[in-house]
Amino acid sequence: MSFVTAILRPPVLGLAAVLLGGALAGPAPLRAESMPIAERLQQCASCHGEDGNSKLENIPSLAGQPAFFVLNQLFLMREGVRKVEAMAAIVKDLTDPDLEALSQHFSKLPARPSDEKTDASIVKHGAEVAAARRCNSCHGPTLGGVDQIPRVAKQRVDYLTVTLKSYRDNPRPGADTLMSSAVAGLADADLVALAQYAAAH
Repeated sequence: MSFVTAILRPPVLGLAAVLLGGALAGPAPLRAESMPIAERLQQCASCHGEDGNSKLENIPSLAGQPAFFVLNQLFLMREGVRKVEAMAAIVKDLTDPDLEALSQHFSKLPARPSDEKTDASIVKHGAEVAAARRCNSCHGPTLGGVDQIPRVAKQRVDYLTVTLKSYRDNPRPGADTLMSSAVAGLADADLVALAQYAAAH
């Protein structure tokens, strides 16, 4: 049994469950021959960091992300459901084995905090907002994520801030609608505080 079919177990949030009868559940789609995984990883490293910890503004860290989360997001991007312009050329020819290999690789790398500055008072406010919105009920007590839920601990502040605002203001296709509900009505300052709290966690 492949890693993909082994982890697609109910209940699963996200489009991969809906598409269980598609590419991930059946034979690999007809695509161009895959490049060696080492070359794929070099592509990833140019933006997401050699160790999976991003040093670039608004580029997420992938180190320590749950394997299924990475796989699910790559799948959604490959199939054109989640549109990320910078990723389009990279994901279009990914095979199912590529998805498995990449997701497994990044899940095993240690997550490290970015060099962004955080403010203790803002982090404290973020902790209060997180408790009120019950962020750890999905992301876990350490905010490390599980299955299709991402790790937000030690994630970049700038990336988290932009992402939280997108959930609040313009939910993206393929995203978990629970997040839109979780941040509904929060002010920009609350979202910044949440991002700093998660990054410092």
